[in-house]
Amino acid sequence: MPRELIANMLIHQDFSITGAGPMVEIFSNRMEISNPWTPIIDALRFVDLPPRSRNEALASMMRRAHICEERGTGWDKVASQAEFYQLPAPYVEVTPDHTKAVLLAPQPLTRMDRRDRVRAVYLHACLRHVSGERTTNASIRRRFGIPDSNSPQASRLLNEALEERLIALYDPSAGYRSRKYIPFWAVA
Repeated sequence: MPRELIANMLIHQDFSITGAGPMVEIFSNRMEISNPWTPIIDALRFVDLPPRSRNEALASMMRRAHICEERGTGWDKVASQAEFYQLPAPYVEVTPDHTKAVLLAPQPLTRMDRRDRVRAVYLHACLRHVSGERTTNASIRRRFGIPDSNSPQASRLLNEALEERLIALYDPSAGYRSRKYIPFWAVA
């Protein structure tokens, strides 16, 4: 996971900003990869929008060296690996002159705060949507390792993300048990 983020950090950095450079910091509970740049696209849309590189020559060289690929799926790979290993969802912080990607250490669902849970549900919905699938109670149970007998817990997670308006109902007329969810930006 860090490899994709470090490659992205280098490709997208803003070389016009002086006095700052890329930085990787490792803490006991997280890894932070920061860079002097602000994204060209909204950080909430890293999964679905096409890539735009600030430094195309550097990106081209990294593609030839097989460090990255052209499709712009670096963040998708990071998010899907976090899901595969049932890690808290990674996140991006953007300030006026820098961007920081944060990878979190393993943490059980019971120790995640609301913000971490909502972000994980949102990223799960994004990944499913770009794969042509919808988020369901069952997919959330798989994502978090929740037993099938505890579907109310998955429903609570979905409702938290709905309240934050990061996901929406795919079909608002569907019954409660057959609900499917999509990211907020996928609403027609």
